[in-house]
Amino acid sequence: MIEDVLSETEDKMKKANEALKRELGNIRTGRASPGLIERLHVEYYGTTSPLNQMASITAPEPRLLVVQPWDKNAMGPIEKAIQKSELGLNPNNDGKVIRIAIPPLTEQRRKELVKVVKSKVEESRVAIRNVRRDHLSDLKELLHEKLISEDEDKRAHEKIQHLTDRYTQEAEAIGSHKEQEILEV
Repeated sequence: MIEDVLSETEDKMKKANEALKRELGNIRTGRASPGLIERLHVEYYGTTSPLNQMASITAPEPRLLVVQPWDKNAMGPIEKAIQKSELGLNPNNDGKVIRIAIPPLTEQRRKELVKVVKSKVEESRVAIRNVRRDHLSDLKELLHEKLISEDEDKRAHEKIQHLTDRYTQEAEAIGSHKEQEILEV
């Protein structure tokens, strides 16, 4: 019973950090990365789809992304989605592919992106603490129903706190790595 609670706790905390990695992958650095735009939603024939399901995205050069739609009719909607995104990118359409030059980041923009990274890391830490709170209440309920002893409850509390500390530190490390990547000139 306690093992179920602990494994579920660890699983949810791990997922919180994986979500953080995905979120930070969408934040622009000075280098071109397909992850930057692959999750953009494109409105096409009345439905929205992620860009990576409509086209292949490559980074042939450090400051260039190339989007090659599988359907040539999707060029316009893809271009509009890239322009509407908050990434500040300007796509060039040559009829076959869309080229996106990644401009170098200004110092002010770098600082803004670092703030965004810090807020995303804080959201992840809050999510991890919420998982801890939920599972500690589950343990309290088990103790109240006399399904576990007080000693088992105390050990489980310590293990959950250990997991919380570990995944919080991992989130911090992910965030500081992304900050260094952004600040790299």
